[in-house]
Amino acid sequence: MGDFKLFYSEEFSKHVQWPGHPESPDRLTVIEKKLKENGLWNPINSEGATEEDLFPVHDREYLNTLELATISGIDADTALHPETYSIAVRAAGATIMAAEAALSGGTAFSLVRPPGHHAGRNYAMGFCYINNIAVAASHLISKGAKKVAIVDIDVHHGNGTSDIFYSSDSVLYISTHQRGIFPGTGAAEESGRDSGYGYNINIPLPSGAGDSSFFLAFERIIIPTLTRFSPDVILVSMGADAHYMDPLAGLSLSSGGYVELIRRIYGAAKRLNTGLALTLEGGYHIDALSEVVAGMVSYLSRGEDIKLKYDTIRDNNIAAKKDIETAVKIQKEFLDIY
Repeated sequence: MGDFKLFYSEEFSKHVQWPGHPESPDRLTVIEKKLKENGLWNPINSEGATEEDLFPVHDREYLNTLELATISGIDADTALHPETYSIAVRAAGATIMAAEAALSGGTAFSLVRPPGHHAGRNYAMGFCYINNIAVAASHLISKGAKKVAIVDIDVHHGNGTSDIFYSSDSVLYISTHQRGIFPGTGAAEESGRDSGYGYNINIPLPSGAGDSSFFLAFERIIIPTLTRFSPDVILVSMGADAHYMDPLAGLSLSSGGYVELIRRIYGAAKRLNTGLALTLEGGYHIDALSEVVAGMVSYLSRGEDIKLKYDTIRDNNIAAKKDIETAVKIQKEFLDIY
């Protein structure tokens, strides 16, 4: 399958919101175990992002607040500790390293905590502090990439990523997410502004949507849009919380369905002669999360499938067909702008 790299740091497991929080160190511990069981554990230790990487994406005053924090709560789900900032900076650095590998034509996965796609220029929320994938995309542009595509398959809309690039035509942001849940953004009509109009694509899905709905969204919108945009690099915000086993939401992707989505994105990347990098976002049923990640890593690194436990298809009849067709109608006016 070509050059594949896995980026990780033991520091990521030192980030603890509070005992019993769903975004826990166990998420990475179980992923590591699963990858080792399948002969897939060969990580590269990640370095932290630099100030030059962070400042184009996040306000300096906001970063100073994170860095100087003692112990506080940003919101009911997002705690702030003295070590939070340094760990989040390392997560952004790992995502940059994966993105650089993709810019060179390879494939990569940054296995990070904390996640990032809810973090905006001057705010943290939803377990996120620094927007890892936005920092990576900005870094690639600073290194000469003209166009970067971000595909977000977390169950929640990546409001931070969307906000950061809402006026940019250099970064195409595409999100599939469950409609009507946290953070309450990501309507199909939210299409960007100014030069970024048409470069922000949302595909909100109803509860119960799973494999067949996602496959249709990829067929009708995501793959054709990536092809038209023809990015220098494709980045993926990989949240496994659209899985039917996940306790925090209501979509119904199977483990095999997740792997198939990455297979389709990888195929598009190869046709476009570009690289592909994934970064971990959500996913809170740790056994389902671990096999989704292992399935993706196995496919990307050696082109092989692994045995999957949580592989029941619960959406055979395209539960989101009407929603996807609505998104298609909205996107038609953008067909010629890329």
